[in-house]
Amino acid sequence: MGAGLELPLDKVLQGDCVAQLKLLPPASVHAIFADPPYNLQLRGALHRPDHSLVDAVDDAWDQFSDFAAYDAFTRAWLGECRRVLRRDGTIWVMGAYHNVFRLGTALQDLGFWVLNDVVWRKANPMPNFRGRRFTNAHETLIWAARGPESKHRFNYQQMKALNDDVQMRSDWFIPLCTGRERLRDEAGVKLHPTQKPEALLHRVILACTAPGEVILDPFLGSGTTAAVARRLGRHFIGIEREPAYAAAAEARVAAVQPLSETAALVAATKREQPRLPFGTLVENGSIPPGSILTDRQRRWRATVGADGSIGCGRAAGSIHAVGAAVQEAPSCNGWAFWHVEQAGGALKLLDAYRQEALAAR
Repeated sequence: MGAGLELPLDKVLQGDCVAQLKLLPPASVHAIFADPPYNLQLRGALHRPDHSLVDAVDDAWDQFSDFAAYDAFTRAWLGECRRVLRRDGTIWVMGAYHNVFRLGTALQDLGFWVLNDVVWRKANPMPNFRGRRFTNAHETLIWAARGPESKHRFNYQQMKALNDDVQMRSDWFIPLCTGRERLRDEAGVKLHPTQKPEALLHRVILACTAPGEVILDPFLGSGTTAAVARRLGRHFIGIEREPAYAAAAEARVAAVQPLSETAALVAATKREQPRLPFGTLVENGSIPPGSILTDRQRRWRATVGADGSIGCGRAAGSIHAVGAAVQEAPSCNGWAFWHVEQAGGALKLLDAYRQEALAAR
């Protein structure tokens, strides 16, 4: 961290995003989520029959005099984001058809390396009342590493688990923020016109950070990023220029109950766990050749070979392959399926042997 610069963890910083970003140390945050001004082309915005705007920012902050002004602003805040992002960090930049193409160009021009464009498909989009174009039912998130050399974090197994153990796709079907999640003022009016659903940020933060890491949001708005980060056991830094939004975000975060350290760490990815071949346990005598493995219900019995393979009837191979074969399943985590028969008939889960061996290293 730079001399005299400290990281304001778990703080909402009120002020201009570029000016506030300049106060942060270089290479200090693990991830960034940015939902910048859309630079709305008001003629093309969604209107109700009475010509009032539907769920869109309608103040001067979201409108720039021309594309050149918007592009200059975009490059200014993105440049500062790249400065404060750690070498192996990633950034998510969100936009709609008004601005996402300009955001993508700026990202690549500044040296970011695009990893994915993710389509947030809205389960309950606002209708197009004029009937002059398609209903705008999605927004785009550009996910990018700091550079092509970055060894970025991607919590693949957590994303797969979140998606019923199927690889997570780049099109996300998530409803708009509605109901009790939507913040409202004393008159019942929406506090922030473009409040994002917590489910969206949950997926973003879980995909690219670990518990205890830091995510920055330079356009915090109503505080969704901060609230979800706190709930997931991550640190946050939020920047918001509007006092009312900043105050609402602080109150929202204060009401969030963070996960316990145990709960935050329980979803550590398999990629992060040290690898230990089953054959190592055979070699060191923890599970000697000839040992009998069985499932919890004792439906199948497998014999351990000297090379670390196991055999059960006609099935032979690794603990994972044989486990899948006897169950007629496409895959199997052998560590969680097989047990070792102990003296007296008790069973001990195979993964318990692995954890003991890893702890002894």
